[in-house]
Amino acid sequence: MSMNKPTLAATAFSLCATLILAGCSAAAVEDKDAVNTPSPKGIIRIVDDSGISKDRIAKAIAPLFEDPAMSETRAVVIMHRGRLVAERYAPGYDPYTRLISWSMAKSIVGTLVGLMVADGRLALDEPAPVPEWKSPGDPRAKITLRQLLNMASGLDHNEGDDPANGIPIYEADTTRMLFLDGRENVARYAESRPMEAAPGEKFEYSTPTTHILVDIMTRSLTDSKNPEVRRDAMNEYLQGRLFDPLGMTTAFAEYDRNGTMLGGSMIHATARDWAKFGEFLRNNGSVRSAQLLPTSWTRFMKTSSAGDAAYGGQIWLNKKRPAGRDQVLFPDEASSDVFSAIGHLGQFTLVSPKQQLTVVRLGKTVDAELDPVNNQLARILAAFPD
Repeated sequence: MSMNKPTLAATAFSLCATLILAGCSAAAVEDKDAVNTPSPKGIIRIVDDSGISKDRIAKAIAPLFEDPAMSETRAVVIMHRGRLVAERYAPGYDPYTRLISWSMAKSIVGTLVGLMVADGRLALDEPAPVPEWKSPGDPRAKITLRQLLNMASGLDHNEGDDPANGIPIYEADTTRMLFLDGRENVARYAESRPMEAAPGEKFEYSTPTTHILVDIMTRSLTDSKNPEVRRDAMNEYLQGRLFDPLGMTTAFAEYDRNGTMLGGSMIHATARDWAKFGEFLRNNGSVRSAQLLPTSWTRFMKTSSAGDAAYGGQIWLNKKRPAGRDQVLFPDEASSDVFSAIGHLGQFTLVSPKQQLTVVRLGKTVDAELDPVNNQLARILAAFPD
């Protein structure tokens, strides 16, 4: 099954980076006058001196909130040249409202894997260290970390319902893993699936694949099978190596009962904090000139996988997809270097490096009706110069 749209510790250096950089990165997004008095349209703020007409920015953002075709937009944040220049929130939401990531969380996981590769804990092109796959003759033993990151493991995963193949939503692997028989131990569910193709042969967008990556990371941090120990080890790494240094003070992840982070879909943060993550990737893994993630890793994340030019290492790219798969972004409307963390129901952390631009859109729009949202996001990019 081919996915058309995405659906459903710290070292001493890291501690120093946390203390030094958290305030700096937060200051880049927040300021004392950031929240205007709410109006019937919600909270709207656009700075006076962005170098771009306030009216032009307002008109580019407005349809996301006011056009019924866009369904429900809850938050938009725009960072330009490292500065928050515009934000808008629907009534009932504000800059301090945490919103769910859905599959944007996968890009967090891809970043964490890069940190562990840099630490020497994991290796990109060696067989993935999954104990269940080590039995003699098990074809899964050949799956590499790169293939998991590129969604090309060859495992038999069905992300969502597929009427063409007679798969109802309650039999889709992501549904079963998160909400039905796999929910107690998502990694075990994901890792127990059989092969349907040779490793690297087939692109298969898959939330279970990301949970395999999380389990691999967790076991690199602790040998314990105690759920609390597993959770605490992963959470300490997540906070100490990523969230704290970036100043993502509101961000937190959910875990299953086995202590596995639900990194395929369930990380919560404010729109501003998602913008900080986008800025981190725009700056190739650096915060205020401190290189926390090797530039070679962000380059890998933004390199097209062999099975789908529009997908890199746990992140979507603004490139045309193979025949038969719907476009995810807008390759005919913006530069090919644009990339985005994307989540179910229209969550976007969209980055345009050439424009020094990060745009976050959070809300609730049915995946099959996202084209108007995509088109409007392309118009927002077009409002800013290269």
